[in-house]
Amino acid sequence: MQNFRNYYEILGIPKTSTADEIKRSYRRLARKYHPDLNPNDKAAEERFKDIGEAYEVLSDITKRQQYDRFGQYWKQGGFQGQRPPSSSPREQYSPDFERGNTGDVDFSQYNDFQEFVDQLLGKFRTNERAQDTGGGASSYRTTTQAPPRPSPRRDSEALLELPLERAYVGGRERIRLEDGRSLEVNMPAGVLSGQRIRLKGQGASGGDLYLKITLKPNSFFTLEGSDIRCQLPISPSESVLGIQVEVPTLSGLVKLTIPPAVKSGQQLRLSGKGFPKDVKTFGDQYVEIQIVVPKNPTKRERELYEQLLEVQSFDPRENLPKK
Repeated sequence: MQNFRNYYEILGIPKTSTADEIKRSYRRLARKYHPDLNPNDKAAEERFKDIGEAYEVLSDITKRQQYDRFGQYWKQGGFQGQRPPSSSPREQYSPDFERGNTGDVDFSQYNDFQEFVDQLLGKFRTNERAQDTGGGASSYRTTTQAPPRPSPRRDSEALLELPLERAYVGGRERIRLEDGRSLEVNMPAGVLSGQRIRLKGQGASGGDLYLKITLKPNSFFTLEGSDIRCQLPISPSESVLGIQVEVPTLSGLVKLTIPPAVKSGQQLRLSGKGFPKDVKTFGDQYVEIQIVVPKNPTKRERELYEQLLEVQSFDPRENLPKK
């Protein structure tokens, strides 16, 4: 009998494979032999159909059990009026799928193994009786409806939310998809909200997966285009005398010289410390000065402020209207 189809061999897996292993092998082979990727290749098209047929049977627990049970007798010619030996009531299947009792099987109802497989796949068969003109015995003609073609590949989209610091440096990110898969993605540096990253062949049914990027709000940095903005608090004495301080940037701490008599709201620029524009150039970081006063000065601090008030020559209200 030449029509036996070894579905395990078609998918390139052992009979002990789990459901996840069957699915992975099917997806890999379906992408490889998909007609869209192999135009005008009849051999690839037939291989694609075989892969789909094998997966339809082996991915279904009941069909797989029946296939395994029938398949072991295909070489014995048991499909021509014979019955295979009864299976032991203690017979068990792989622990990776549920056990089920399919009972003894009557092979005589099938002309060959392919007819049995067609029933597993749900193909429609019709028997048309043709009377012999000489009054002889009736004969039958069997027709088979072709199996449905596997679903065409579809592109899909997933959201990936990144902290600003991670988007700045790029690198590997792990994302879990709604179908349970976990993917590791190598992110380029400098991705922005709204951008999409294409992962070829990782979508539904062998299509592409598009990751839509969203950047999380940051408590200190604000991104405007490729420029970074932040606010830096300083004390009144620091604003009068000037000082050198360390300012956070996305690439680490940077020393910034604050000039004397700086005003609240004044902006100082850190060149090249912004967000990546490309692999070599960066935007700038703008530091806005915020002068803050102590809420609870110590006794000594208060004494010094009182002494300063007595000796100061600066009048902050000298330009107000006189009348």
